[in-house]
Amino acid sequence: MPDLSQAHNVIFGLDPLWVSSAILVLAYGVVITDRINRAIVAVIGMILMILVGVIDQDQAVDAQDFNTLTLLTGMMLLVAQTRRSGMFQALAIWSAKTAQGRPWAILALLTLVTALVSALLDNVTTVLLMAPVTLAITAELKVPPYPFLFTQIIGSNIGGTATLIGDPPNILIGSATGLSFNDFVINLAPVVIVILLLQMLINHLIWGRRMTGTAEARERVMAMSPREAIVDRRLLWQSIGVLGLVIAAFIGGHHIHLQPGSIALGGAALLLLLDCWPRTPEEQTHHVHGIFGEVEWITIFFFIGLFGIVAGVEHAGLLDILAHRLIETTGGDLALTALAILWGSALLSAIVDNIPFVATMIPVIQNMAPSFGGADGLLPLWWSLSLGACLGGNGTLIGASANLTVAGFAERAGVPFRFITFTLLAFPMMLMSIVVATIYVYCRYLTGG
Repeated sequence: MPDLSQAHNVIFGLDPLWVSSAILVLAYGVVITDRINRAIVAVIGMILMILVGVIDQDQAVDAQDFNTLTLLTGMMLLVAQTRRSGMFQALAIWSAKTAQGRPWAILALLTLVTALVSALLDNVTTVLLMAPVTLAITAELKVPPYPFLFTQIIGSNIGGTATLIGDPPNILIGSATGLSFNDFVINLAPVVIVILLLQMLINHLIWGRRMTGTAEARERVMAMSPREAIVDRRLLWQSIGVLGLVIAAFIGGHHIHLQPGSIALGGAALLLLLDCWPRTPEEQTHHVHGIFGEVEWITIFFFIGLFGIVAGVEHAGLLDILAHRLIETTGGDLALTALAILWGSALLSAIVDNIPFVATMIPVIQNMAPSFGGADGLLPLWWSLSLGACLGGNGTLIGASANLTVAGFAERAGVPFRFITFTLLAFPMMLMSIVVATIYVYCRYLTGG
């Protein structure tokens, strides 16, 4: 049960439940409009929770999830350093050459590579790295770039669903529940593979089979060299070695009680150390400033504010009420509850950013533990939340951060991304993936099969 002692100190004697709920809804509404930077909105929302007396500063600090914040920061630092070696650009060029410059094959391979890299790093960073090379390749082939960028968005969100570190909602769920990197792979990767293959088939039927390229265009693509994309071979091998250690630690760290946040931050620090040696202290300072400047601090502070807002509504008792209402609606039936969370998460994550939605849902599900026999009984609900939120992000242009990242980059390059155009194609694709996820969750977790 939430601690309501502080929540009762709201200014003017107002009801803490209504005040905190109003702040939550207002913050969500402003984030959805995208008129004010979401980090600003989240931090102001947290400060309002403190100012009106729903929580105090100590409770806002206690609400911060250190594991989530360090995992995000560590992976951003790792990717920022690895990117400078040219590894990701070389990977995209290799994909195009492997496809022999054939547009339909490049479409499939870039989707596959994007999904794979999104699972091992994170989907926002992956699309940010792949998009510029994709535009260069499509320019050489003289084919429309929109299908390639569209399918990379879809592929990144599908691939990111498979692992703990692939999509921010999974990072939040893993940190809150203690589920390991292996748990996510074992439970989610099988259905993700099926969904990805179906999506690639759909991509081919819609776009791939109609794509053709001239012999001259294919020759230009085949003339591109992955080796020339590598600008720092020493950093490349250092990055491969450290990333290998980090992934290995993610897989085995749970057995020696190493949290993902410590692993990611430790890996980032190790790669910084290797890359800075033997630079002078002045050169090291300049280099580290550059690397830290590439961290997405907007995302980090968005999480900080968001944790504070969610703490406010939790202390006021809103999340406990929502948990009981959901239990009452589904009659306490685990299967109905899991499928309601799966579909509700998918549909709502298509409308609002899936990160704040999942941050709000986590304590709601945790409050259901007594109704389902304890924490272990909640596992089907966690996998339903993950699949619904991550895959549901594909439904609209505002459903996930990766979508907006690609859209913004594409529009700066003169490739329009319209909300309605994207949604008319993406929403049915998302529904297809949720149907597959429904069958998977029901058969694997809800029937004893």
